Amino acid sequence: MKKVIAAIWMICAVPALMAATPAFAAVTVAGVKFDEAAKVGAGDTVLNGAGVRGVFFLNAYAIGLYLPKKQTDAADAYQVKGAKRLRVVVLMESPAERLAQSLAKGIEKNHDTEAMARLKPRLDVFKAALLTIGTAHSGDVADFDWLPNEKDGVLRLTLNGKKQGEDIEGEDFYQALMTVWLGERPADHALKAALLGQVKAP
Repeated sequence: MKKVIAAIWMICAVPALMAATPAFAAVTVAGVKFDEAAKVGAGDTVLNGAGVRGVFFLNAYAIGLYLPKKQTDAADAYQVKGAKRLRVVVLMESPAERLAQSLAKGIEKNHDTEAMARLKPRLDVFKAALLTIGTAHSGDVADFDWLPNEKDGVLRLTLNGKKQGEDIEGEDFYQALMTVWLGERPADHALKAALLGQVKAP
């Protein structure tokens, strides 16, 4: 009889325990779904936050930040060790040249002349990689991945899963790219807060 009672308890308890365990949930921003977790190269990452960037009252793109573990401070997001991903989902068709100029200006806004001198050769390679896209169409998914296990660590750009241009070495360059959205002069302060998980995505 005791065995029967124990079996019944287990049958009832397992669903209850499963219900009590928080499940990973996707986040949807401007109609774009960002999974709670992503495999980036050989590393596991979780969605730190997501938001949307608007231009002239139109949604230009949705973006999600993936880190090895969640961070609410920009400095910690830069420094956390492991794979990282900035996933940009295009919502408005745009020439890649415009995107390249926008990202370059975002980096320049957050770095002094000396820092830009160190970054410029790699920034030129980065812009060339972006230009291989041609035109970014609505629905395109661009991943800017930091892969610490490739060489000494590289930034790799992929569009819809296909690699674009050359890999760029140096974690300092990836951190520089992150400043476009997380720097002292970000593209959008509300978006920065959303990516850092300080506010809920709209």
